[in-house]
Amino acid sequence: MKQILILCVTALLFVTVSCAQGTNNNSQNEATAQDASYAFGVDVGNSLKTYNIEGFDIEKFIEGFKAIFNDDGKIDLMANRTVIQNFMVAQQTKKSEKNKAEGEAFLEKNKNELGVITTESGLQYRIEKEGTGAYPTAESEVEVKYRGTLLDGREFDANEKISFSLTRVIPGWTEGIQKINEGGKITLFVPSNLAYGERGAQGTIIEPHATLIFEVELFKIIK
Repeated sequence: MKQILILCVTALLFVTVSCAQGTNNNSQNEATAQDASYAFGVDVGNSLKTYNIEGFDIEKFIEGFKAIFNDDGKIDLMANRTVIQNFMVAQQTKKSEKNKAEGEAFLEKNKNELGVITTESGLQYRIEKEGTGAYPTAESEVEVKYRGTLLDGREFDANEKISFSLTRVIPGWTEGIQKINEGGKITLFVPSNLAYGERGAQGTIIEPHATLIFEVELFKIIK
């Protein structure tokens, strides 16, 4: 497990205090203790919300929060952290299995869509526009425009113009971009094993075993 929630909250509070030390202590808009208490609640809640915890019980969270502030001697912090870690690992496993099943079902249906080609690796693609220039190789550096979305349509990344080597991207890109020539456009349907696999990416945005969709336009081959 990469992170334990309670450690994230501690780090969040540390950063908040550090930032506050850099502000003007003589500000006429000095916050009251009540203002700060509410703000801390918002920050902690915002941090926890990013984990998208299934079945999260706000009332039990508040109960635990109060127990710490009331100095409840019955709390075993090490045991508490173990509970969090075990729960988050189980959540990760459930999400991974769910995403893998949904991805496989999507690709099985998608392979029959008009214009979709499935390669030996399992990558699927559709040529949206034929180009007029040269084709890149697996070692080429290219300049492209792209947009990446999850299966539910949520955009997780986009760039109007960026250049990179095809040796430094996910396998689905290395293989897929070689299918179009300069000036061409392609849609890539990338199974998780050709994307970010069981580790996911971008924090909690790209979950484990997520199947990804990319719309890519190849401007030129740089070298």
